[in-house]
Amino acid sequence: MPKFEIRPGFAAAVRTSACRAALRFTTVMLAGLVFAPLIAASATADNPELVEFEKMTWVEVQAALAAGRTTALIYTGGVEERGPQNANGGHNLMAHATVEAIARRLGNAIFMPVLPFTPNEADPRLPGTIGITNDLLEKLLTRIAEQSIVNGFRNIILMGDHGGGQPRVYEAVTKTLNAKYGARGVHVYYCDQVYRANEAFDRYLAARGFPPSIHGGIPDTSLMLFLDKDHTWVRRSLIESAVGSPIVNGKPQIDPHGPVNGIIGDARRSDPELGKRLFEMKLEYAVRQIRGFLASR
Repeated sequence: MPKFEIRPGFAAAVRTSACRAALRFTTVMLAGLVFAPLIAASATADNPELVEFEKMTWVEVQAALAAGRTTALIYTGGVEERGPQNANGGHNLMAHATVEAIARRLGNAIFMPVLPFTPNEADPRLPGTIGITNDLLEKLLTRIAEQSIVNGFRNIILMGDHGGGQPRVYEAVTKTLNAKYGARGVHVYYCDQVYRANEAFDRYLAARGFPPSIHGGIPDTSLMLFLDKDHTWVRRSLIESAVGSPIVNGKPQIDPHGPVNGIIGDARRSDPELGKRLFEMKLEYAVRQIRGFLASR
């Protein structure tokens, strides 16, 4: 077996090399500590208007949290038939636009990816619905909220565009998570006013002589017309015939010989200006309630 000889000066060279390596490592680490905040600030400065978690980098999210944007908005949409004139994913169109506008107006919030499914049941006569169960929604909301907390958000706001699961599931999740995380200064709220703005809008329409609607009528269609900038969500040529089961004293009158088209009410007088008004009402109602939540802390 060959013999290895350690020559004079070799050990000293090894020690010197090790010291240099350690010094380089320490320098890199210190540089990271010094410049990381600057990098994060620069990334946010490049995209000052970002409020959408999906479109942000982790560096941008980190910088936003450090700057005090610690409110996470979790908004649910839904996929369901809504008359022959409106695309099935209308809830998701409306949800995304609404929650983004809420985040921008609040100024201290970021919105999480819109949950595209909510409690509902598919119907083979009107093949346009993909629904989940209340139990599954509860698990999804809990998981998304807890993941938001792990990321560093301190206030979690739950709200939805579709009525399924409201208010029972949203309230249950809020109660459970507050009991679990409240002692850590983390709070979860259920914003019901964004959905209840629809009731106020119904009263606005009734006072002006518009026909009532429950589903696929003037409110839905008008809001989608307002948001449908690329003309892919609403079949405008079908609005003039968009009438379904009539409503008498607030109750739908289902006639087995009448139209089965997913509309309960009458959408023929839908207009994007009405949709704009509904959009502003939803925004106003939600922002007022959320600011009240945060101020109460």
